[in-house]
Parts: sequence; structure tokens; C-alpha cells
Amino acid sequence: MVRQELLAEFRRERIELPTDGRVERMVRSALHQAEKNLCARVHGRPPADVIARLEELAAADDDGPSLLATIKAVPGAVSLDSMLAEIEKLRAVRAVGVPAGALADVAPKVVAGWRARAMVEAPSHLARHTPQLRVTLLAALLRLREREITDALVELLISTVHRIDARAQRKVTNELIAEFKRVTGKENLLFRIAEASLSAPESRVRDVVFPAVSGGEQTLREVVAEFRSKGPTYRRTVKTSMRASYTSHYRKGLIQLLDVLKFRSSNSTHRPVIAALELIGRHARGSVHYYPDGEQVPQHRGIGGDWADLVIKVDQRGRRRVVRMVYEVCTFQALREALRCKEIWVVGADTFRNPDEDLPTDFESRRAEHYGALRKPLDPTAFIDGLREEMRAELTALHDGLDGLPWLSVKARPGGAGLKLEPLDVLPEPANLRRLKREIERQWGTVALIDMLKEAALRTGCLAAAGNVGARSGMDPAVLAERLLLCVYGYGTNTGIKAAAAGDHGHSEDDLRYVRRRFLSAESARAMAVEIANATFAVRSEQVWGTGSTAVASDSTHFGAYDQNIFTQWHSRYGGRGVLIYWHVERKSMAIHSQLISCTASEVAAMIEGAVRHGTTMQVEANYTDSHGQSEIGFGVTRLLGFDLLPRIKRINHVKLYRPAPGEASAWPGLAPAMMGRAIRWDLVSEQYDQMIKYATAIRTGTASTEAILRRFARAASHPTYQAMLEVGRAVKTIFVARYLRDRDLQREIHDGLNVAEGWNVPWHPPQLVQRPSSQPAVWSSRWPVWVG
Repeated sequence: MVRQELLAEFRRERIELPTDGRVERMVRSALHQAEKNLCARVHGRPPADVIARLEELAAADDDGPSLLATIKAVPGAVSLDSMLAEIEKLRAVRAVGVPAGALADVAPKVVAGWRARAMVEAPSHLARHTPQLRVTLLAALLRLREREITDALVELLISTVHRIDARAQRKVTNELIAEFKRVTGKENLLFRIAEASLSAPESRVRDVVFPAVSGGEQTLREVVAEFRSKGPTYRRTVKTSMRASYTSHYRKGLIQLLDVLKFRSSNSTHRPVIAALELIGRHARGSVHYYPDGEQVPQHRGIGGDWADLVIKVDQRGRRRVVRMVYEVCTFQALREALRCKEIWVVGADTFRNPDEDLPTDFESRRAEHYGALRKPLDPTAFIDGLREEMRAELTALHDGLDGLPWLSVKARPGGAGLKLEPLDVLPEPANLRRLKREIERQWGTVALIDMLKEAALRTGCLAAAGNVGARSGMDPAVLAERLLLCVYGYGTNTGIKAAAAGDHGHSEDDLRYVRRRFLSAESARAMAVEIANATFAVRSEQVWGTGSTAVASDSTHFGAYDQNIFTQWHSRYGGRGVLIYWHVERKSMAIHSQLISCTASEVAAMIEGAVRHGTTMQVEANYTDSHGQSEIGFGVTRLLGFDLLPRIKRINHVKLYRPAPGEASAWPGLAPAMMGRAIRWDLVSEQYDQMIKYATAIRTGTASTEAILRRFARAASHPTYQAMLEVGRAVKTIFVARYLRDRDLQREIHDGLNVAEGWNVPWHPPQLVQRPSSQPAVWSSRWPVWVG
């Protein structure tokens, strides 16, 4: 960008352009001087005592753990120890006292670059800088780490409260299973007990009731156990177990969280929860069983339902009292639910910040520009009319063509199903496919993965994207390239840095770890992948590969991970702990985007994020997804963002088609069994049209993640903008289903695209290390590459 501006200035002033080398030196000099001026400005803002504390951070010895190393450390697994460690870390950051305005006028990207540089530099490296640069780097590190640690604490709070509930349910369930045996015929059993009791009302239960029941006393015990295993008794038992777990273990960390986090809400419905947290904080160090009589105890939705009988107790004097520990448990549960949908937000956080900050601040002044970027009309009537006419056209095409669709049957069926779609026929294998595979194997044979990686790097220049996070690097570019390739190979194949350093190449493990720390990051790895994808698109021969694709398929892969960080979660479907990698793969098997998501994250949100922010030159106009993408909100958001959602719909026989407008009950009679009784609520769409575009702009520009917006809406389903997006999604889904049912080629296209994505979802197995003579090269073994040496 600076280079382009400099060249444009030369042209405007009609100055002869310097050589490329001279331009590069001028650009580097200008950037260095600008950073020097910024550092001097930042250095002059904090008070002297703050600067002294920053200098103390950099004065620590490299040997052994230091306060600076602790601040840089990532959070551990979800546990009380991790929570307490993060709390102390946040207190240490705040104790330094870097003022909020120290970096106020510095661009966020520049601050992020300073933070990345300070993260990888040891105290001895920081000590070599000028005081201005050293203070600036540490100030940027602490300001951003404070936000990151705050977000980590909120994640730990949410996960810990969930863990308390989950463990209580598991404990109670296991106890009840041991004594539970389902009893059948309880109505007859009750009749026999009543008959026996009435016949001898003065006799003992053991003499009258037990003999009347088949199985006697044991059967009655099983009936009691069955009743306790479900309904309010079971739930109250779980709540009691939660209280015990909270009081004896987790309370220490959750109470300390209230001292370091400030909770706020713009919704009056959730403000009682914040008032309840203040009450908990005031009495946190007390030892009373009940709150004092004169204390005003806020009433919030968390203390209702099954909690009511446990929160409110009658004391010995007949007064209704609030049990302190139970009230704390249900308040933290209510806080968790509100935090997940951002109805309650945290001061100083990033992910869990005020949701009003997610929307673009310049939307009003640049409304026409934002509408144009999304290719949407300013007038909601034009948008609605176009969508409504598209619905009518697709429904009419499906209805008129029913007689010519032998694979589709539309009629009323038991269970509410109205559609029946025959599966696709199996296509024959291409005649020359096997011959083509044999010829490729004959000409090229087995190619080592490290050689493929080397050729990709040489042909695309992708290693240039792995820039040094420091100011400069004096390392020989050829040596740096070799070490980068070994690091990428070590991480990409999961053999690790230590195994990659074992080869006969002259680079030690310390050398590789230094390069990995200073040059490789998630951002640089993504930039390298983008360079490879763009280079592949540029050199593809249309004669061989066909015309360029504008569609991608997306799906997730589960990777097992050690339970050592807050990202690892249990996945119910895969039955293990780990994370999900969500891929976007275009039709010719080139991955254009990948992202790490948690096991509980919305895959619809991940699909939208990858399609919008893949960063390659490919223009994504359609996205194939598995059944997870068939949600109505997904159809609505993708239409607003300007690309088509093409999912494989599960249980398509139960899908219902919406009517474009009311008063059309007699239209399309052949589709009546599959039609909904109501029409799309276009009045709601018109009313919320501007707000929908504002949220779509937030996703497009990156001021808010799709996950944050959908999570907020999903927990507040009555939100009018969310309801309007659902109506748009229902209209778009109707259009898609009508087209999908009548178009056999579209059905096959979606399945073909998803098969490409499924090719990336191979089971993970760690590669094995074997010994070989040093003269033999690394080889490709089976499915996975093996670094041997």
C-alpha cells in the first residue's frame, strides 16, 4: 500500500520513477521513521511509574518462568486451577497500569503487529531495543493481552458452570441406574394396592400391601426409583448435587471472577442478574446460611422452576428465607445463558464486548455504499417483490412439471410427509479413469511429500508470506526457506518439530523452533495457503480442468486433542475430546479456507465465515453443505450476503413449502400436501430490512463474527431482526427446494461437490517414525507422509 501511494505521488509530480531497489529502500525507511515517531509518542503518554513497571517486565532473566512469560502463556484446560491462574494473570496485567489512551490513535493492525512481536521476543531481546520501542511493544502486549485474558475468563466461566451441571447429572444418573428397574403395569399395581388397603385399613402395610404386589417390597422400591429417575424429583436431585459441587470446589474461582470482571447489560430483562451478582459479591466472604432479612434479593428468571423449592426455605420461625449458596448457583447459571447470547456483556472484553459495538459505526453515513457492496436495493419493496416473484416462478415450474418428474411423488402420507424423492442412480465409472491412474503412476511414481512442498514453495513464492514479526532478519533467505519448509512439514504431518529436526539436513531443533516462533503463525500459514491457491487458479489449463468454478463445498473434520487448553471439548457424535477443523474446498479439490472451531460452535456460522473471508481470488457464488446447512437462518443470511446455499437436506420428505402471499390457498393444487398453511410475513421483512442489511454488513466487513451474531439471535429468538431473517430464509429455502426437486442435475451437482469435501475428512492417525539409511530420501507411506531419518 505504501509503495503504491509513493509511486502514485511520483506520477502526480511527474518525477521519473526510481529503480525497484531504490523504491523498496525508500518505503522501508519511511515505515521505520513512522514507527519511530509512533513509539516516541506512545512512550510519552504513560506516567513514570507505569514506564518503570514496564521496564521491570523486560528486565527479567530468560532462565526460569517470569512474570512476562506468565502473561504470555495461553490458558490451560477447563478447571479451577486454570481459572485461578487466569485471574492472577489478569490482575498482574492490570497492576502495571497501562492507560487505555496510550494506543488510542494507533491503527489496530499496527498494535496487533507490536503485540505479535513482543509475544515472541525474550526479555534479553527486548532489552536490546531503545526505551521508546521497548515500552511501546510491552504496552501493546499488555493492552491486547488484557482483552484476550478477559475473554478467556468468560469462556472458563461458561464452561465451568456447564461442567458443574453436566457432572451433577452424570453423578445422579449413575446412582439411579444402579437401583433403577422399569416397572410395567403400574395402573394395575395401583389398583391392587388400593383394593388391598381398603379391605383392611387398620392392618400393617407389610401385612396387607406388600403381599398384594407381585414381587412384594422389591417391586415397590423399583417404582420409587423409577419415579426419582425422572420428573421434578430427578431434577431437584441434580440441583442438590450441583450445589454440593459448587460449594465444595468451584465456588472459590467463580467468586473471584466477580472481583475482576465487570458485567453490563443493555436489556432491562437481564439487569436483575447483574444486581444478583452484586449481592453475591457483598456477601461472598460471609458464612451465613440465609441472606439477612433486610437485604433486597433480586428476583430473576434463573431462580424459578426446579430451583424455586431449593432457593426459598422456611426457617424455624416460619419466615421465607433465601438460601445463599443455592441462590449463587442458579445466578451463575442465569449469567451463563445471558453471556452466551451477549445479553450480558463484559467490560474490557473483545469477543464478549457490548453487542452494539459489533455493528458498523459508519453505516448511516455510507448506507448506499454498504447496500451496493451487498448488491441489494435501497428500497425494501424492490427486494421483497423480486424474492416473491422468484418464489412464484419456482413453485409454478415445479407444479407444471410434476407429470414429467418420475423421481418425485407429492401426496399426503402418514406423519405429515408430503414428498417422496427417489435416490439418484449410480453413474458408471469413466472408461479411461483406471488407465489414467496407471499412466500417472508410471510417469511420476511415488513422490515424497517434502518434495511436493518444496516445489509448491518454489513455484508460488508462498514462503514470502511468512514474514518476520520482528523489525528485520539477518538470516540467509535460502537457510530460512529450508527451515520454514521443515517447520511446515513437521506441523502439517503432525510429526512435530523434534522429528523433523532428526533428518540429515544440518538444521537443529533449536533452529527450527526459533523460525517457528518468529516466522510462523496462524495468519502467516493462512496467507501461505492463499498464495498457493491463487497460484493454482492462475496456472490451471481450462482445456484440462474446464472452466473455473464459483462453488465450494464445506464440511468439518474432528481431530482428537489433548485436554490441555480451553478449546478442547467433548463431541457427542464422535465420542471423544478434540476440536473441529472446518474446510472449504472448491470443485477441483483445492482447499481455499480452513478454520478451527469448537465442538459446540455453529457450523452454519463457520460456513458463512469461510465463504466470505477465504481471501483467495475465487469468487464464491454457491456453497454446498451437508445437512447441517439446511437451517432457515442460514438461507436468510447467505441471501443477504449474496451467495447461494446448496445443502443436502435431511428428511426432505418432511420439508414444507411456504406460500408467497396470503389468499393463494387454491394455487398450485398439486403441491398442496407439501405446502404450509401460511405465507411469508413480508411486512416484517420490510420493517426490519435496514437492520438486516446492517447485520449482513457487520459480517461482510468483519466488525462482528457470524458466530457472535447467530449465537445472540438463537438465544433471543423473539428478536425482530432475527424473525425477519427467518422469513427471508423460509422464502429462499422454498425457492431452493422447489428447484432441487425438479432438477436432477442440481441434485447430482450437490452430491458431487460434497463428495469432494468428504475426501478431506479422512480419519486421523499419527504417522509412524521408522529408521532408514541416511542415503534414502523421505517417502510417502500409505495415506500419511512419514518423515524417516
